[in-house]
Formats: sequence, C-alpha cells, structure tokens
Amino acid sequence: MLDGVSLDQLRAFITAVDEGSFSGAARKLHRAQSMVSELVSNLEGQIGVALFDRRGRYPVLTAQGRVLLADARNVVSGVDGMKARAKGMASGLEPELSVVVDVFFPFQVVVEVAKAFRGRFPGVPLRLYAEALGGAYQPVIDGRAAVGIVGSLPFVPPGLTSERLAGVAFTMVAANTHPLAAIRGPIAKDELARHTQLVLTDRTDLSAGHEFGVMSGATWRVADLFAKHALLMHGLGWGGMPVHTVQHDIAAGRLVELHVEDVPPGGLVLPMLAVYPVAAPPGPAGRWLIEQLRDCSATASHALLAA
Repeated sequence: MLDGVSLDQLRAFITAVDEGSFSGAARKLHRAQSMVSELVSNLEGQIGVALFDRRGRYPVLTAQGRVLLADARNVVSGVDGMKARAKGMASGLEPELSVVVDVFFPFQVVVEVAKAFRGRFPGVPLRLYAEALGGAYQPVIDGRAAVGIVGSLPFVPPGLTSERLAGVAFTMVAANTHPLAAIRGPIAKDELARHTQLVLTDRTDLSAGHEFGVMSGATWRVADLFAKHALLMHGLGWGGMPVHTVQHDIAAGRLVELHVEDVPPGGLVLPMLAVYPVAAPPGPAGRWLIEQLRDCSATASHALLAA
C-alpha cells in the first residue's frame, strides 16, 4: 500500500497543515477543495493512519500526523532537490562543487562567499577543504576538488592553470615575551637565526627540496596554521603569519610585529591564485565562486591596508 503514496498526496497533506485548512490548501495548490480532501483521505487510507482530526471546524493534526509531517516534508524536499540538481546538470551546472582553500587565504571571505553561493546555487552542494602548501594543490591534481584557492607555492604544477586573486599580507611576529620582541629597529637575519623559527610544513611531496621563508637553522615544524599561532602566542618561537590572522593580537600587544632586515615595512604580500585543471575548467557555479572570491578578497585586502 505504501508504494502507492504519491507526491501529490504528500504536497496536499503538507499544504493543508501550512494553510490551516483544506480550502486554504486548495487555493494555494490551485485545486478544487474536494480534490485536496480526497488526496489527503487517500493518503490516510494507504498508510493506515489518521493524519487529521476532522471533528472541529478546521482539521487538526493528530499526534501521528505531527510525527509523519516531518517525514513528508523530507520526502518532498528531497525530490525537489533532485529535480533542481538534475535541471542544473542538464544546463551544465555542476552537481557538486569541491573547493580546497589555502589556510593563508582569509576564511571570512570564504564564509561570505559561501553564504551567497547557497542563495545563488541552492541545488549545488559545496564541499570545502582547508590545506597548506602543496596540500592546497593536491586535491585539485587528484580530482577531489574542482578548484583550488592557493598561494603557498611559487609555482603551479603541470596540468593546472591559474587566475590571479588579491594577495594576502604576510608579516613576521613573536610573542611579547620573546627576546626578539624587545629589539627596536630592523632585526638582522643572523640574529633571527639564533632563535627557533616556527615553520608550516607540507603534507605532500610537492614542495620537496624547497624551503620558503626559512631564516633559521633551528626550526619547529607544524602542519596546521592554528597550531603555529598557538605556539607563537606562548613564545615558543617566531614566524611568519598572514596579517589578517594576527592583527587583533598585534593590536592588543599579545604579539609583536618583527621588523626584519630586507623585509619592507608592513611585511610581504603573498600572491593568491585560483587553480583548476586545464582539461576540466569550472562550470557556472565554479566560475561564479572564483569571481566572487576575487572581488571579495580585493575588498578585504583594501580594508586591511586602510586599517
């Protein structure tokens, strides 16, 4: 009997609840009231459960009806989602969009764009990875991600193409209790070399044989930017961090910006890129997301510089 349950019946049931009456549901569905009543009655007969108490002027959900209402909504929502996704596929829209984001990229920008993405492409699930160095490229190379927002490596691996996004400001910092924090003026590189440097390490082999920004022979290596931040805050070393991740700590005096020899005031700017396979460029949703990240990251970068 349950195999005969139709979407029309479920929609009539849900709409009757939402509108408070069969007549209201009929107006909403542009159907005759008798048809709506019949659909709901047939549904009750097929599942063997009374969904409404009809003894009053208006139908009232039974206890069983309240429980089954959620199931009915889930079924209808699932079918509507499947139809929307199939329609998107037929028009070239991606069935899912997987994106890997470098930990150096401002994640608040990603959040804002993700919120807008949900409104623009409600039928396209978004899968996000957060990685560093070669780890931000690897999911794109092996096909787990369609788009990478990267910047940690000075080269783009073969088979990928890139588009420029706004750069990320990068500066050297140490805790206010660290010996380097007491030095006024530019700090010589040989002085930096006397202290442990905290370095982000690569989970992949893509940067094997390359060192980026390492100025000390004594290093502690971590694969997580938040772990690096925690070690910095406790004075266990010095190191480079994206300015947007430490600006509040610098303003509060918990971290001190180090003025390093041959590094311009305000730190360096790390170029950020959107990368994807040459043979598999992003579809409409991926293209929209890249454009939004470009615009929003540029706005965020300008706001940071103004601050």
